[in-house]
Amino acid sequence: MTDVTHEEWARRAKSLDLSGAHHIDGADNPGGGPSYSVVSPRDGQVLAQVADGGVAEVNAAVAAARRAFDSGPWPHLPPVERGRVLLRIADLLEERRAELALTVSLEMGKPIADAYGIELRAAINTFRWYGQLADKLTDESPHTAPDALALVTREPAGVVGAVVPWNFPLTLASWKVAPALAAGCTVVLKPSENSPLSALLLGRIATEAGLPPGVLNVVNGNGPVAGRALGTHSDVDVLAFTGSTAVGRHFLHYAADSNLKRVWLELGGKSPNIILPDAPDLEKAAATAAWGIFFNQGEMCTAPSRLLVHSSVAERVTEAIVARARELRVGDPLDPATEMGALVGESHLERVLGHIATGLDEGARLRVGGGRTLAESGGSFLRPTVFDRVEPGMRLSREEIFGPVLSVLTFDDLDEAVRLANATEYGLAAGLWTSNLSTAHQVSRALKAGTVWVNCYEEGDLTVPFGGMKQSGNGRDKSAHALEKYTELKTTWIQL
Repeated sequence: MTDVTHEEWARRAKSLDLSGAHHIDGADNPGGGPSYSVVSPRDGQVLAQVADGGVAEVNAAVAAARRAFDSGPWPHLPPVERGRVLLRIADLLEERRAELALTVSLEMGKPIADAYGIELRAAINTFRWYGQLADKLTDESPHTAPDALALVTREPAGVVGAVVPWNFPLTLASWKVAPALAAGCTVVLKPSENSPLSALLLGRIATEAGLPPGVLNVVNGNGPVAGRALGTHSDVDVLAFTGSTAVGRHFLHYAADSNLKRVWLELGGKSPNIILPDAPDLEKAAATAAWGIFFNQGEMCTAPSRLLVHSSVAERVTEAIVARARELRVGDPLDPATEMGALVGESHLERVLGHIATGLDEGARLRVGGGRTLAESGGSFLRPTVFDRVEPGMRLSREEIFGPVLSVLTFDDLDEAVRLANATEYGLAAGLWTSNLSTAHQVSRALKAGTVWVNCYEEGDLTVPFGGMKQSGNGRDKSAHALEKYTELKTTWIQL
């Protein structure tokens, strides 16, 4: 869509038809409760009125999913048939790519170029990948005693509750919904109250693609009410959540207080990005570090928010990142030239500004940014921000900020770098820049992180799993390993 201008995107935004009804049992459902306003962080204007789901709406969605699993055709379809429906979903997402990208950009502030080129590409590829995988899975028949036959079959786990955040509303929904559907499960999806509109479109598109009623339900609502109702529901067999570590703890309690449902968590991060003096290209390392922290407005759990750089090259690398921050184009998310859009809303912007103020109070040095910008637009925009002289004990170094704020720490030897990198409660991702193959292997093994990128950052595809260690969660999204979350292994022993 490189030929679509800023003016054309803005025109399309005004004519966009955004429905805020739940999608339950294959149809839109206005629910019986109140509605709330979804406000665009682009300009502070109301995008749509959205049905605010409560216990009754969650109960209806779970009941539909339970009927569809227990009595409907979906779990019993040949896997190749399920795969064809997922492929049709991918095709329809592609057909409506511009509409979906525009919805994402408006509801959470993502630049339209990223929404169209990255977010939608990920969602489309995810449904297509799992659609192609659906009939490639095989059961096992282990060799055992000559007078017995052992079978290990993989069966769908049941009703899946999926709770996803606002920063990648379609990507993260797809990472959970697509493998669950491929496995034969039914799903109740609760998007963030900040970004429900794209998820509701996904639900309607899935029904249009031929998904039977009740197989994918989308319920709006806030976490303490709708999220809790889904987490405590005894007819939900699996709960998959992406969000903060604090909320992840609630879902573990919900499972313990209900039916001991399996809970899979992809939580926060404070990812280290280590740059050694022998990095193959220091300029590329600095540019990638800047891209990693400022991409998606820094609203990423994998964001390399702790830059650990050897003292001998620290100033050179930091100055390059500061220069990039100064030239980065912050602007209207609907402008294809915008490189960094708006933070998701005013309350989140104030939270990030609070972290910046704390960093100043603790003695870190502000090199660039540190304040809001484009206030006249009514939107929630922040200047890209870099601190150096950050110490390990500072909150800048310890707490997830979830914004475009980089903390630079220095080290003098490799052991210190690994120690600093692992000195966090999180373990989602890490980066390492070095030309030494042995160092790459040794440090990657020593880092307590679910993903380690060497001489790159945020690279990969659907063939590799994604998830965290420590308080960054458990289980894996992406790849065939994601199906482990949505299936049960059954052993059948036949005495011959």
